[in-house]
Amino acid sequence: MVFPAPGRRLAGDELLEAYPWPDEGRWVRAMMVTTLDGAAAGPDGLSGSISSPVDGDVFTAVRRSADAVLVGAGTLRAEEYGPMRAAEPDAERRSAAGQAPAPRLAIVSGSLDLPWSLPVWADSALTPLVLTGPSPDADALATAREHAEVLTLADLEPATLLAALTDRGLRRIVCEGGPSLLEAVVAAGLLDEADITLAPVFAGTAQTPRTDGLTEVARLDLVHLLTAEGYVMARYVRPGHR
Repeated sequence: MVFPAPGRRLAGDELLEAYPWPDEGRWVRAMMVTTLDGAAAGPDGLSGSISSPVDGDVFTAVRRSADAVLVGAGTLRAEEYGPMRAAEPDAERRSAAGQAPAPRLAIVSGSLDLPWSLPVWADSALTPLVLTGPSPDADALATAREHAEVLTLADLEPATLLAALTDRGLRRIVCEGGPSLLEAVVAAGLLDEADITLAPVFAGTAQTPRTDGLTEVARLDLVHLLTAEGYVMARYVRPGHR
C-alpha cells in the first residue's frame, strides 16, 4: 500500500495508527534512515543531516507507544541523545494503557565509557538503563551507577539483551542502532519490524560504519509506503507477523 494521497501528509494520531504495536508479546522494531547511495549518515557523521521533518514525524510516532529505546554506546555518543520524555497527552494515554509515562532508554556498553555529561541521564522521565557484561571495570561501574540503573548480564548477545528488557515489562522495543547492534539482532532472528526511510539524497558512505555482514540474507515483507517531500518511509515486518 502506498499512501497518503498526493499532496497530503500523515501526522499526529494518523501516523500512530499507521505504526501499531501488537497488544501482547514482545515486538522489536528497527528505525533507520538511508540515502540513495546507502549511507546511514551525512558528511557530519549524523543521521539528522540526511533526515527531514517528515521522517522525524514517523520516528516520533513509533516512539510514542514504545516501552524501550535500545541503542549502542556509539550511537548514543554520536547522536548525543536528549532526554527521553513524552508529551503530556501521550503520557496520559500511556498511563491509561498501563505503560510508564515515557519510553525507557536502554544503552548497550561493555566498557561503560559513556558521555555522562549529557542531560539524557538526569532529565529523562525514567532513569536510563545501561546493559553491560558480567565483569565490568569496578570504577567504571561505580560511575555508571551514579547516573543510570546498570544491569550486568551474562553476555551482550541480542537474546540476552532483549530478555533483560522483557523481564522488566519492556516488551515494545525500538532498536535505533547502530548498524552493528541492528545487524546482530537481525542475525539472531529477533527483529520483527523494520521502519526504513529512504532519503532523496546522495551522501557517500565514508561516515557509515561497516559491519561484519550476515551469513545469509533476512527477508521481510512490505506492509506500506508513505511518501512526502521526496522521502519514502517503508514499513516491513517479518514474514507471517503482519
